[in-house]
Amino acid sequence: MRILHTHGFTDDEMVQQKAVIYNNTIQAMVALLRGMKTLNIPLENPQRESDARVVMDVIKNGKESEPLTPELTKALKSLWSDKGVNRDAYNRGNEFQLPESANYFLDSVDRISMPDYKPTEQDILLSRIKTTGIVEVKFQMKNVDFRVFDVGGQRSERKKWIHCFEDVNAIIFIAAISEYDQVLFEDETTVSVHIV
Repeated sequence: MRILHTHGFTDDEMVQQKAVIYNNTIQAMVALLRGMKTLNIPLENPQRESDARVVMDVIKNGKESEPLTPELTKALKSLWSDKGVNRDAYNRGNEFQLPESANYFLDSVDRISMPDYKPTEQDILLSRIKTTGIVEVKFQMKNVDFRVFDVGGQRSERKKWIHCFEDVNAIIFIAAISEYDQVLFEDETTVSVHIV
């Protein structure tokens, strides 16, 4: 909405998104590695276990939002080229918490790891931060005021939604159709979208 109906993103906002994109890239690989463990999917090349350790060490050390080092970049590229990761685990991503932008960011590791990396609008659109609370974007189109709310989807956040519905003439709920078969973050045995 901001790109279409407001000023878009400032240069400062785009630079601030770098940490989110680094995090999303690393978390995508971590999700694949954890999914492989859960589903007993082996690496095609067992020698890539050392690359998996490099990625997991970044998480363990809390550095998943920092720029990608050459060692980490090499490990991510090596793992993403492995058929156990990019085919077997990726194709079963609906069975674990795989972000839908995983392939986009993992395919873009070379670009994202550049020292002068500046996120594109596409990078920002595909990046994900867990929504806590309610984020509002206001804009006007054809002399009609619109207020769009991004509400937290986690169960603990849903009670806050009611406050958005005061003095409202219409409500449109939007859900990603690509998530129809994904499991809930809070409960990996329950599908996230229920059709009533």
